Amino acid sequence: MKFWLMKSEPSTYSIDSLLKKPKQTDHWEGVRNYQARNFMRDHMKKGDRAFFYHSSCKTPGIVGMMEIVQESHPDASSWDPSSKYFDPKSTPQNPRWFMVSVHFLEKFKIPIELTQLKTLPALKNMILLKPGNRLSVMPLTTAEWQTILAFKEKNAL
Repeated sequence: MKFWLMKSEPSTYSIDSLLKKPKQTDHWEGVRNYQARNFMRDHMKKGDRAFFYHSSCKTPGIVGMMEIVQESHPDASSWDPSSKYFDPKSTPQNPRWFMVSVHFLEKFKIPIELTQLKTLPALKNMILLKPGNRLSVMPLTTAEWQTILAFKEKNAL
């Protein structure tokens, strides 16, 4: 099993959006960065776990957890001219963009704020905390995953 962090602006798609979906499952569509796409397309597997991270908001941070329930498949929103994710260079015959399907696991009672993540020495090499990083999908090491879960449990007391 691998571990991931997946970012979304809550004004566009929040953890509550996922929670309200039928069977609390949805496609993670609209990724338009090649490195993030490659992580989803080439490395994410069914059963992997991901943190749901709210970005570009008043208090960015990890707000919950998801499970990857369907591996990479073409992102059909790239073929829809009315979609904000439309890409005229992507076609059903030659898809450029991919997505995975995720299932809601947990919404944290107390989100883990970005400022808190920055205080944890064990996360000093985490991609999210690197200057200039803007990836919406990124891998986490097992140690980073465990550090964040331990912080969550300590924080919930």
